[in-house]
Amino acid sequence: MEVRKPHIKSIPYDEFKDNDTLEKIVDELHEGGVNVVTGSLDQLINWGRSNSLWSLTFATSCCGIEFMSVGCARYDFARFGFEVTRNSPRQADLIMCAGTITHKMAPAFKRLYDEMAEPKYVIAVGGCAISGGPFKSSYHVVKGIDEIVPVDVFIPGCPPRPEAIMYGMMQLQRKVKIEKFLGGTNHKQSEDEKALGVSNAELLGRKRKPIVVTDVPEEFVKEMKGEAEK
Repeated sequence: MEVRKPHIKSIPYDEFKDNDTLEKIVDELHEGGVNVVTGSLDQLINWGRSNSLWSLTFATSCCGIEFMSVGCARYDFARFGFEVTRNSPRQADLIMCAGTITHKMAPAFKRLYDEMAEPKYVIAVGGCAISGGPFKSSYHVVKGIDEIVPVDVFIPGCPPRPEAIMYGMMQLQRKVKIEKFLGGTNHKQSEDEKALGVSNAELLGRKRKPIVVTDVPEEFVKEMKGEAEK
């Protein structure tokens, strides 16, 4: 049986950069009643990624109860696309470290992080994950998980309120939405970057600037409480 392959005509580069013609075509489609949304491929990919962040189930102590409560009906983080939690690091986008990390647990935590596929993120929930919390002076507790892995969002508290956890996850969404997936997160290293002799993951870890949730807006808290009372 003969298989006919369609011939797709390529667009010359000069025409590809001709935004005025593209905008004119879009305006004509709008006038005809066709809804057209224009944007970059980065925006489309990041929109999908930011609204489907799958977290690794990783709660080592009491802050894990707060994370569970955020997933329940009263707060319901399913509306933001966070409800899918995975038991395998190979299927997860982020680690929400909720609880104390001891020196005995640190190698396992680092191994789970290394097994996750890029791009990957880390949220430190509670005082223990951020700085060691009330156990900071003890010999067996890691004084902040940022000593082990790069952290994207810090959510302080002992434990933090569910509203604070949701607000911190929304800050991570904002961070994902402005990434450059094509040429950014998965970018090819330049000659200068290759000279450093590090992987893309290590290079991105050096460039990361963490977000610290210092205060949750009152309007956001009222909105969450109002929805919970309905």
